[in-house]
Amino acid sequence: MPSFRTPGRHGYSVQFSPFFPHRLACASCQYYGIAGTGSLFVLDIAHDGINPVQVFEYSDGLFDVAWAENNEHLLVTAAGDGSIQVWDVMQPQVKLKIFKEHAKEVNAVSWSQTRNENLFLSASWDSLIKVWDLTQSQSLITLTGHVNNVYSAVWSPRVPGVISSASGDKTLRVWDLRKSKESVAVIQAHGEEILTCDWCKYDQHQIFSGSVDGTIRGWDTRSYQLPFCELRGHQYAVRRIKTSPFVPTSLASSSYDFTVRTWDITKQKQMEVIEHHTEFVYGLDFNNHLPGQMADCAWDGIIQVYQPQSCTPLAS
Repeated sequence: MPSFRTPGRHGYSVQFSPFFPHRLACASCQYYGIAGTGSLFVLDIAHDGINPVQVFEYSDGLFDVAWAENNEHLLVTAAGDGSIQVWDVMQPQVKLKIFKEHAKEVNAVSWSQTRNENLFLSASWDSLIKVWDLTQSQSLITLTGHVNNVYSAVWSPRVPGVISSASGDKTLRVWDLRKSKESVAVIQAHGEEILTCDWCKYDQHQIFSGSVDGTIRGWDTRSYQLPFCELRGHQYAVRRIKTSPFVPTSLASSSYDFTVRTWDITKQKQMEVIEHHTEFVYGLDFNNHLPGQMADCAWDGIIQVYQPQSCTPLAS
């Protein structure tokens, strides 16, 4: 199980490259994101471990990272000063662009899953979600409706123009930019703050939410009065959830209880409890190229890459 230590940095987000199976990025901060600078690590997984390709520095903490879906060298990051940065792995000395319209910390970034688009979105503690075009200097759309911090916002992997968002106002919202700038669904998903959400990779109507209450719930956007599943097991807040790109019934989650857990959605059953961190586990991702491979990062400054058996497809 290869690992990489980010010296003096606490890990907040990891994401595998959509182009290279061996490459991943990690957004990190000094001093638990309260003060200090941030670093973006671009890493390659090799037979002898995990090796840095580039390390980018920024004047404030970095809370999230997203690879571009139309250029294998570009990434965007979310920063504590309300800005979004664009980086090029091939130009390590240059920040290509900085976008700054948010009034508070940017907590999440997500690139459109339509590969020929330059669109990405940002979500902030100022309660706003913004949609950006990499070629433009200002945001294209500002989505309002949440009345508290927006912790997560992600594009649908199956339907262009559809977004989900999770907020401290305890709602999970769905937005369809083809129809309106207003949310098309407001789901009263949990009794506590919602820190994360993710779409099912196989069913365009299914979305999952993770909360400070320690639970994960599944929702059908066509009928969302009640969840179709509830997953219980985490002792503290669920910080990130990711659905498997290879196993339709599989989901993974990371938590403030120092664990990553894998789940069978259909059986509503916990499969594995992975304990290899000594601090809050913040970042989590599946590799879209290598079935079952995952990466996570935590406040202990360690990035782990591993292969849970429960997330690995059975050989046909």
